[in-house]
Amino acid sequence: MSTTPHTDRSFDELIREAEEADVSGWDFSWFEGRATELRPSWGYQRLLAGRLAEARAALDLQTGGGEVLAGALEIALAGRRPGRAAGPALSAATEAYPPNVAKATALLHPMGTTVVAAPDDPPFPFADGAFDLVTSRHPVKAHFAEIARVLSPGGTYFAQHVGPASVFELVEYFLGPQPAEVRRARHPDDEAAEAKAAGLEVVDLRLERLRMEFHDIGAVVHFLRKVVWMVPGFTVEAYLPQLRALDEQIRSQGSFVAHSSRFLIEARKS
Repeated sequence: MSTTPHTDRSFDELIREAEEADVSGWDFSWFEGRATELRPSWGYQRLLAGRLAEARAALDLQTGGGEVLAGALEIALAGRRPGRAAGPALSAATEAYPPNVAKATALLHPMGTTVVAAPDDPPFPFADGAFDLVTSRHPVKAHFAEIARVLSPGGTYFAQHVGPASVFELVEYFLGPQPAEVRRARHPDDEAAEAKAAGLEVVDLRLERLRMEFHDIGAVVHFLRKVVWMVPGFTVEAYLPQLRALDEQIRSQGSFVAHSSRFLIEARKS
């Protein structure tokens, strides 16, 4: 991405633009030139494409606007070998947020994937053992007992999760220091233990912390409006003094630096 700052514009202009921007789905192109984030070294979408190419029946949980799954399906199609399908014969995705359901349906239905409007919490609206591949990118919570239920014997859960204390430099700027138990939440060791307790064998687990930079205050506002669990109940009005101070900091220092936390998990059902 380009890193050209937008700080030649006023605080009010940047805030207004960020408040008016669409935040549905998981398309992050709005941040082009305004924020950067390093990506995990493993390349989740590419690896997902390989898993989809070999699957018979696949389920993507909490698919957002379907952008990641669609991209993986496109990669699988581009790499299709003669005589082989480009993806699973049965492909489904779930999403709870109505604007995202509409976006995902428009994107994924033409690719042969059914989008089911369903809550993130159990029970999933699928039969026992219905899928040999269950996937998810950045689920709010992975419900491993339910994932194990819908996986067929020998099936795989393959996902990229948000790890512990992700972007906490920004979280703690607005909310103050967080207790140890909050900082440890989403730890890969804890989630691996949950997977094992549900009867899954964890065969891969990798964690990385990745540098992020916000180059203008509008990028911060857009991020907090889009990733709503970072600062619950965030509004510009509620945090106006902090936003003005952060705007001055970014203008003087060039960016606000934080670090995202991501882990890859692969678990199989015996």
